[in-house]
Amino acid sequence: MENKIYIKGARVHNLQNIELEIPHEKLIVVTGLSGSGKSTLAFDTIFAEGQRRYVESLSAYARQFLGRISKPDVDLITGIAPAIAIEQKVSSRNPRSTVGTVTEIYDYLKLLYARVGKTISPISGVEVRCYNTDDVVEYLLSLGEGARVVVAVPMLLDKGESIIEKLLTLVKDGIVRLVVEDKMVLIDDFIKEVDLEHTGEDIYIVIDRLRVVNDDDTLTRMRESVSQAFGYGTSSCVIIHEGEKRLFNSNFTADGIEFERPHEHLFSFNNPLGACPKCEGWGKVTGIDEDLVVPDKSRTIFDNAIACWRGDTMRWFRDQLVMNAHKFDFPIHTPYYTLTEEQRRLLWLGNEYFEGLNSFFEMLDSQRHKIQYRVMKARYTGKSICPECEGKRLRPEALYVQFGGKNIAEVVRMTVDETIEFFGGVQLNDHEKKSAERLLIEVQNRLRYLSDVGLGYLTLDRASNTLSGGESQRINLATSLGSNLTGSLYILDEPSIGLHPRDTHRLIEVLKQLRDMGNTVIVVEHEEEVIRSADFIVDIGPEAGKNGGRVVYSGDLEHLPTAENSYTADYLSGRREIAVPQSVRGWSNFIKLNGCRHNNLKNITVKIPLGVMTCITGVSGSGKSSLARDILYPALHRQLADTGDHPGDFDGLSGDTSLLKGVEMVDQNPIGKSSRSNPAIYIKAWDEIRKLFAEQPYAKHNNISASHFSFNSAGGRCEVCQGEGAIKVPMQFMADITLTCEACNGKRFKDDVLEVKYRDKSCSDILDMSVDEAIAFFSEDAKECRRIIERLQTLSDVGLGYIKLGQPSSTLSGGESQRVKLASYLAKEFSDKHMMFIFDEPTTGLHIHDINRLLRAFNALIEAGHTIVIVEHNMEVIKCADHIIDLGPEAGTDGGNIVFEGTPKELAKCEQSHTAKFLRKLKIKN
Repeated sequence: MENKIYIKGARVHNLQNIELEIPHEKLIVVTGLSGSGKSTLAFDTIFAEGQRRYVESLSAYARQFLGRISKPDVDLITGIAPAIAIEQKVSSRNPRSTVGTVTEIYDYLKLLYARVGKTISPISGVEVRCYNTDDVVEYLLSLGEGARVVVAVPMLLDKGESIIEKLLTLVKDGIVRLVVEDKMVLIDDFIKEVDLEHTGEDIYIVIDRLRVVNDDDTLTRMRESVSQAFGYGTSSCVIIHEGEKRLFNSNFTADGIEFERPHEHLFSFNNPLGACPKCEGWGKVTGIDEDLVVPDKSRTIFDNAIACWRGDTMRWFRDQLVMNAHKFDFPIHTPYYTLTEEQRRLLWLGNEYFEGLNSFFEMLDSQRHKIQYRVMKARYTGKSICPECEGKRLRPEALYVQFGGKNIAEVVRMTVDETIEFFGGVQLNDHEKKSAERLLIEVQNRLRYLSDVGLGYLTLDRASNTLSGGESQRINLATSLGSNLTGSLYILDEPSIGLHPRDTHRLIEVLKQLRDMGNTVIVVEHEEEVIRSADFIVDIGPEAGKNGGRVVYSGDLEHLPTAENSYTADYLSGRREIAVPQSVRGWSNFIKLNGCRHNNLKNITVKIPLGVMTCITGVSGSGKSSLARDILYPALHRQLADTGDHPGDFDGLSGDTSLLKGVEMVDQNPIGKSSRSNPAIYIKAWDEIRKLFAEQPYAKHNNISASHFSFNSAGGRCEVCQGEGAIKVPMQFMADITLTCEACNGKRFKDDVLEVKYRDKSCSDILDMSVDEAIAFFSEDAKECRRIIERLQTLSDVGLGYIKLGQPSSTLSGGESQRVKLASYLAKEFSDKHMMFIFDEPTTGLHIHDINRLLRAFNALIEAGHTIVIVEHNMEVIKCADHIIDLGPEAGTDGGNIVFEGTPKELAKCEQSHTAKFLRKLKIKN
């Protein structure tokens, strides 16, 4: 393979016939303005060609479609290695998906527990084993040369068989001795005095008596005797030595319980063989919701924390507990959230002194014929932790199996860093090492990658749908890195998303490690520290859209400042910068979140100012998303709209909420699930364009209405592709292939609809325009197209002038989706409705030059009377905030505290804040 990737004549999307050489086995950063063509070069050109060549090498079934797969528009590409792409994608919303499953660590854990896990009896605590003849012989030899032993088997009477019948059968089989009450007796003697009602319990049938000698004859005799014992109906063998009995069972049983042999599916909560039968592997069931029973967890039991025991009728249950609490030392004057797990469990189970909550709700069930009891039960019904598996998702048989003294549920509930420490300290014997070595290497490598990309605070059972956008991105990165491929081409799309500057160096070390293994690493990135760490920089620009697509600079960091027309060079050299506001906005009105304890938040109380821009900062995992997404948004939405999801664990909302008319969460989720969804539809610009086309003379003459220009309903759309412009071809064992529709050639509409023209452009031509091109096109008739221009201008204002009007929503990155939502809010007429907008990392995908536009859009919302709250790591945005709430000081259990509240200048003086250290580098000081 050549030592470089050579690209000649690349014209994909907005690339301007570029020619470029990229060295192999280096860390390459592709940067430039948003929409300049970075992702087009990295993904739509280099990766697409690598993928096409891979598919070309596959079976005839795959190759039959190759004639219809479009090749990237490029004259020549050489030197491409097998390519792996890690693109921006929002994490899975599947509630069954966890950190462990998406990283494949859980798959290895299942195999590990199935292969070397030890089943421990819950009754005696002894290991349950399935013994064979060799195991017993090995035990006999361990007793030492000359040891006298008895090989026996417990007596078991068949159904309807008497003791006399059993003894006579034994005599026929040549058995002459028994062990009864630890004494050796002859069957002939015992049969004369035995009680006819005897069940045979505690009687052992003597198979052989021998002296242990390690020679061939004795070994053969021992094997034959043990085999005879195992085959005597009970599948067990008893070795009696010096009065001590050792039971060996060839079945997987102990303490009278037949256990299930460990296998991979036993540990899968997505498989009926392993899932808890009660909750079917969800971990939750529809039942009594603790959050509804105890809505205010800052209250004490004495202060009526339990809502269903507050009324005059039901107060008896509460009084019963209060009056008797001293008898079993229960803290009735302690806030509910500080109670231990055992104390909370006692509240539900009750004891001899008081009726627990379970008994209370059973009483309601027994009175279901009374409507007031049914209403009361319904009031407290919701999703609750499964009572059988306690949220562990697995059946009890799976939890009996341990590795290193812990079952699989205990392991996945540890943080990644704790799990690394656990596996590092597990002691294994030679057999276990041989069986588990490869699995342990895979588990430890993948855990280490998670820690290296700054996710050591996550637990493996953490649901994927509770992760922030940045956490999801780095999990995808860690999953790909865990494959340990060499000689490959890795293409990553902004891996630093959601990463605090303090942790960026750890990500860079991972990328360099990947490079040092012999891989070529291409990173599409805007983060300054990542750019400065690159071996080779490719700057695409100078502008976005049709004014971009050229290689402004390619080379090392040292010569980058000499590049002309490069915004990247201007900002890195200091020739340009985002100015710090001369003053911050003052505020007097606020809303207050009291006692926030969700996830790792440490019972904090936070003020959110109204009418200004607030940034919630802190290292990754410090609790920012828990505060903004899980408490602030749902709590405020519930108060203002009387509906919505239940907020996380906190005491309550107070302050000037009456000044707000609504709240919007602007996250990175896709703006539409259908491939027909696009930005023009989302911001309502397409509605105006449809009306414009319906007014054209040809449309009126042929009765073509505005509805005919919709590709979401039958009439004018192409029915072959149903208005999508493309058809999916299912491919066996690999991803589906999307092909241009042959009926409409990707134009989405029927021919007669495409005949309708506005200034020689059809509706398909309009959809193929970029936002900026469309604004220029419609501006030539500004009076008639005023409403179209106003709506499109909002997309341009948030830095999305380069995207096409008809670009499918599914192809937008998380950051682009978020800015489309912002544009839709800028386009709306809120009049006197003062809204709160909560943004989750809005700088995702933005070059530092584009952040200026974003800040202007934020200022426009604030000037209109709205409030903006931003979860952000980007220092350029943080330094422009009016108010900062810094959480930390660290991640996970070491986070969740308020480190600082105040202005950026005040934060720069805070020694405890990691954010402050980076603000000081930007000279944010008095």
